[in-house]
Amino acid sequence: MNNLYRLIIFFPFFILGCASNLTEENKILKKIDGLNMNIFSNEGKKIYSITSPNSIYDKVKLVFNLERTTISIFDGENIKYIINSDSSKLSDNHRIVELNGNVELRTINQDNDFLYGDYLIWNINKSKYQLIGNVRFENKNIKLSSNKAMLDRENIIEFFNPVKYIIKDDNNENKYEINSENAFYNLNTNSLSFKSKDERVRSKIYF
Repeated sequence: MNNLYRLIIFFPFFILGCASNLTEENKILKKIDGLNMNIFSNEGKKIYSITSPNSIYDKVKLVFNLERTTISIFDGENIKYIINSDSSKLSDNHRIVELNGNVELRTINQDNDFLYGDYLIWNINKSKYQLIGNVRFENKNIKLSSNKAMLDRENIIEFFNPVKYIIKDDNNENKYEINSENAFYNLNTNSLSFKSKDERVRSKIYF
């Protein structure tokens, strides 16, 4: 898989024609203006595309540092998530993508679910997204906030203690507000469930 990834990574330098040395003395870093890159699996399926108006590639560490990043994550032929951030870091092996600053993850569905945070780590092999710092989730039904959240390949978001959530009414106004321990939101079924250290305490809400 890594060989294929490297082919895709180096390809933009030849087709864009916009790579230039940061200085004549420094041949390690390459600046790329208007980066637009697609990453594919061994089977030829598009995993994600990434765009950035300004990025720097470290040829020794094999790392991209990108500004104002937009990542489109694919599920087959369709876009599943779109992630925006102030900056990002992409390593050559493509197993981990780190995004920093005003991170926004949006699902492409009729509910337009939004997940926000300060910092996001995407483990591509495990299809897991971990958000840390000022985490907030919002759609037409509910608002949740916590310090940390995890989105897995099953489209379930786990919010870690403490969790604060607000249920909306038909007028998009706050209906009631509750604080809780860990919460789980299922994007497929639009259901919210809770767990605590006491296994006897459980609840689930469907929207």
